[in-house]
This record gives sequence, C-alpha cells and structure tokens, in this order.
Amino acid sequence: MIIVTGATGKLGRRTVEHLLERVPADRVGVSVRDPRKAKDLADRGVRVRQGSFDDPASLAHSFEGAEHLLLVSLDRAGQECVDGHRTAIDAAVRAGVGRILYTSQMGAAHDSRFQACRDHARTEDLLRATGLPWTALRNGFYASSALQFLEPARHTGDIALPADGPVAWTGHDDLAEATAAILTGAARFEGPTPPLTASATLDFDAVADLASRTTGRPVTRTVVPDDAFREQTLAHGAPAPIADLILSIFSAARNGEFTTVDPALAKLIGREPATFRTQLERAWAQ
Repeated sequence: MIIVTGATGKLGRRTVEHLLERVPADRVGVSVRDPRKAKDLADRGVRVRQGSFDDPASLAHSFEGAEHLLLVSLDRAGQECVDGHRTAIDAAVRAGVGRILYTSQMGAAHDSRFQACRDHARTEDLLRATGLPWTALRNGFYASSALQFLEPARHTGDIALPADGPVAWTGHDDLAEATAAILTGAARFEGPTPPLTASATLDFDAVADLASRTTGRPVTRTVVPDDAFREQTLAHGAPAPIADLILSIFSAARNGEFTTVDPALAKLIGREPATFRTQLERAWAQ
C-alpha cells in the first residue's frame, strides 16, 4: 500500500489524484489530521485514517501496511519542523514501512541561507540514519510562493520586494505527477533526487517583464531594502520568525541557491514542465 501524509494539502492532494490514475484505490491510503476533509477520497475507496505529526500513536495506525510512505514536509520552521518530521520518521520505522519518500527542496543544505532548506537537510539526516530505503524529492521552489509574492502587484502594478536572484519556480501539479510516478515504481532514486525543477529560472525583474506582457499593462519592479521589507511584514501582522523566514528566501536566492535547472522532472512526467508564464496567466485569470 502507498500512504500519503498531508493528503488534503496542495501537493499531497494532487499526488493522490495522480496515484489514482495509476493504481487501484484500495492500494492508496492517506494520513490526515481531519478525515472529514478526505471524505470524498474515502468514498472512492481510498483508506483514510487520522494521523497527526504531534501524535505518534495516530501515525503508527495510519502508516500501518505501508510499502511506500510519502512524507509531505510540515508547514513549520526550525526545531518545531524537524521535531515533527522526527516523530513521523520514528513512527514509520515502528510501523515497518518499506520505503520513505520525503518532500525536500532543491538547495537543501545545512549552510543554506533559507531556514526551510536547513530544516530539509536535517530531516534528510534523520532519514539516512533509519537504515530504511529512502528518497528525498528535491523539489523546485514552488511557483505558488512567487504568485503569493506577486499578489499585491495585481492591484498596484509594482513588484515591491527585496533584491533576489534567479529561481526555478516549479508547479505543484508537475511535482505531484512526478511524485506519483516515483511512488509507483516508474523511477527509483536512492537518497536525494536530482533537482526536480522547471526548465528555466526567473528573477523578479524578469517576472515583472513577463507580467507586463501577460497583462498588457506596465508592471514595474521596485527593490525594497531588507530592513524595510521586514518592518512592512511585521506591520502587516506577521510574527518576527515568519518575517525572518520570508526574508531568508530572498537572501538564499541572491546567494544562487535556487538557480539549478535539471531535466529530471521533464523525464518523469514525459513533457516539459509548465512554464511560470502559464502558471501566472492561470492565476491572474481568476
């Protein structure tokens, strides 16, 4: 059986849908905080069990019988994130899971300027220490993050963000399809995968030009000093750790941590990944 955590989230849900195109529903299970949100999956024959990264006993039950476990990384940061991953990995070992796949990120490294990439590196260390077969999906930076950063520009016509660098902005749909392919044996990776990225990188100067051509109206790019951006983020109600986390994305991009592009994702899904322009057009058409 293939078990997916976080199956009501953006990546987990899409992965389950792609799995159901490849294998019978009774070979798929999900571990979710709130089973009510996965009722439609249960109605289609998917095994739905409650599982929380804060409750090891619930994970042991939801991971039962897993030949392959997709561990979708938590939306947390720092020690809290790594501790949650440790709880899930320990539960997987106790449940006798055959292989763990983990949604890591391109640029995962202990010395990354981006907090999440440091958390991913520490989680990969935990996986390495289990002795189980494991795969770290080195996903490209999610394009949805860039679209969130761009949301104010839809109204102001100005992308006002800190200095950045080129990023391989990559779509959830393509990554979910690739994940399903790996889970069902279309490809096998031991340890970290190659970077699973879109075919091109863009900085926000290039994104501004792209947005101008997409909308037919001028979109400018203003560089906001880091300190000023942090103060703006705090003024909008974000806690200081979140403001620092967001700022670290730009620091890492300036450091060239997200510039790699690799053909691995295209090979897994059998086509070129969606371009950022396609994703921008789709998002801004709504």
